[in-house]
Amino acid sequence: MSEDKQQHKDQQPASPPPAQGMSLGDTFKSVLWAALGVQSSKSRERDFTQGKFSHFVILGVAFTLGFILVLVGVVKLVLHLAGV
Repeated sequence: MSEDKQQHKDQQPASPPPAQGMSLGDTFKSVLWAALGVQSSKSRERDFTQGKFSHFVILGVAFTLGFILVLVGVVKLVLHLAGV
């Protein structure tokens, strides 16, 4: 074997960099886009491979509660302005 081929054969294939977890901001954006129904398949795959289940549950529950509170507030404001 020539020297170039031997060096190439001896080299280990480069391993992919370790998967890093998603930041809180990335997780929040993912929950928001998923709630709106516009999440891409690429983002969904990233969520399942890099995201933590507990973070999605906590942010999903917090987003849902916040959404409900905003709706209740808007309804109360409209009823107050209507004089009911």
